[in-house]
Amino acid sequence: MTKLPITVVIPTKNEAENIAAAIRSVIDHFEAVVVVDSHSTDDTCSIAATLGAEVVSYAWDGAYPKKKQWCLDNVRSRTRWVLFLDGDERVSLALLAELRYVFSRPVKAAAFDIPLDYWFAGRRLRHGYTIVKRALMDRTRCHFPVLDDLDAPGMGEQEGHYQPVAEDSSEAVRRLKSPIEHEDLDPVRTWFDRHNRYSDWEAWLEHHPEVKESTRQAKSRQGQLFHKAPLKPLVSFVYAYLYKRGFLDGRAGLDYALAMSFYRWQIGLKARELKTERP
Repeated sequence: MTKLPITVVIPTKNEAENIAAAIRSVIDHFEAVVVVDSHSTDDTCSIAATLGAEVVSYAWDGAYPKKKQWCLDNVRSRTRWVLFLDGDERVSLALLAELRYVFSRPVKAAAFDIPLDYWFAGRRLRHGYTIVKRALMDRTRCHFPVLDDLDAPGMGEQEGHYQPVAEDSSEAVRRLKSPIEHEDLDPVRTWFDRHNRYSDWEAWLEHHPEVKESTRQAKSRQGQLFHKAPLKPLVSFVYAYLYKRGFLDGRAGLDYALAMSFYRWQIGLKARELKTERP
């Protein structure tokens, strides 16, 4: 079977628990699979190499470009199309079929937004808060924004919670129907560890309005709406658990709606703390 003319890039750091499933979902179907690793101390790199992925080491220099833009600039640059896949994600069979259909003819779009099928604490969520990522892009027509956030805590080498920008226009972005499967096999505490760091960055943005506005413009429509919502923890819970019917997922739906609400509460609390610390 002809391989898709796409390089799959998997940025990693200590993803030994998840990386095998991610690579197995793509290794036979795409032109190249490259793991870009930030000096993992577990078996991430050896597992990836054994399964046939190319492994590239990455060391952030503390400036822009950050990790994903660096990948667009440097990894397999002869392949125009790049699919970013996290170490705890997999390409579904349905998405493979849809990509084969899309790339069987000339592609006019510059980027594709892809929904996530999401697991939380080991349970599949079929309702509630929906995540969509601009994960597939033409590297010659897309870039990640450069923000004045290098002094912000929480993100480090990672781009923040915003989408890559398609240079042509908003019409150059299409949304695919089939999902990437996001199933983190690590303990649920790792989710809270990550979001604790992310909330540091989000709280910092509250006191840097120009940078916050730049991130708002590069977010998904859903993310843009949450920028302006009052009482964000309550709005987040009502939106995910009631409006988006997260209650139909049982205990898992409740846990995830509460976790996201807690995340937004953390952001608000940390932002208020920073306000009291400012001269």
